[in-house]
Amino acid sequence: MNELILFQDKKVRRAWDENNQKWYFSIVDVIEILSDSPNPRKYWSVLKTRLKKNDCELTTICSQLKIQSADGKFYNTDVANTEGLLRIIQSVPSPKAEPFKRWLAKVGYERLEEIENPELATKRMREIYKQKGYSDEWIEKRARGIAVRDELTEEWKKRGVKEHLEYAILTAEISKATFGMTPSEYKNFKALDKPKDNLRDHMTDLELIFTMLGEASTTEIAKKKDAKGYPENKKAANEGGTIAGNARKELEEKSGTKVSTKTNYNELPEAQIRKKQIQFD
Repeated sequence: MNELILFQDKKVRRAWDENNQKWYFSIVDVIEILSDSPNPRKYWSVLKTRLKKNDCELTTICSQLKIQSADGKFYNTDVANTEGLLRIIQSVPSPKAEPFKRWLAKVGYERLEEIENPELATKRMREIYKQKGYSDEWIEKRARGIAVRDELTEEWKKRGVKEHLEYAILTAEISKATFGMTPSEYKNFKALDKPKDNLRDHMTDLELIFTMLGEASTTEIAKKKDAKGYPENKKAANEGGTIAGNARKELEEKSGTKVSTKTNYNELPEAQIRKKQIQFD
C-alpha cells in the first residue's frame, strides 16, 4: 500500500511493508522539507556519505521499497521507518527538524496506542476501507482474514519458517491448492498489473472466505502435526489449501458458479459493485 501524506504544504510518500508491518517514508521527500535544498537527492547523497564516515550503520536506518514517482511509475526509493527517520533528522542542521520530530512522534504514538489497544488499529483500518468504497459486509470478512493470516504467520514463526521468501512460497502453496493459482497468477487473472495492487483487496466475499479456510486449515494442521521447519510446514500448507480447494470445487459443482472471478475494484468500488449485483439478483 502506497500513500501520500501532507506535512505542512508538502507531500511525503510512504509505503506499507507487509513483512515488517510498518510504514516506511521517502527519505528524499523528508530531506526536501527539512533542508529547502533545490536538489534534495544530492543533499541526501552527501548526507549518506557523511553518515558512513561517522560509522553509522545505514543498513539499520534505511532500506529500499518501490514507491510511486511523479511520472506514475514505481522506483526503488530510499526509505526509513519512524525510528530511522528520527536518526536521520538529527543529522540535518535545520530548525525545521523540530516540527517534523513532533509529527513523527505523533505517528509513533498512534502506533503505540494500537499496540496497547488493537481495537484502535482495527477501527482505523475499517475507516480506511470505508473511505475507499468497501461495504461493511466486505470489510468484516477482510478484517477477519487479516486476523487469520496473522495467526498463521505467528505459527510459522514459532515453527522455524524463515520470513519473507519462505512465507511467500508457503502462501503460494496454499493459494495453488485452494484456487489452482499462485498469488501472482491470481493477480494476472484479475488484471492487477500495478505493484500497489493488493490481491486480497480485490477479492470477493467467497474468495476471501476460501482464502481464510485454506490458511486456517494450514494453521490447525501445523499445530496438530507439530510441523517443524520449512519442509514439514510446506506439506501442511498443501494439505490446508487442499481442504479449501476441495470445498471450493464442491460449492462450484452444487452452485454452477465459479468462486474465482476476474472482478477487481480498480474501476468501481466494491460497495457499488455489490449494490449492482443485489439489484440484478
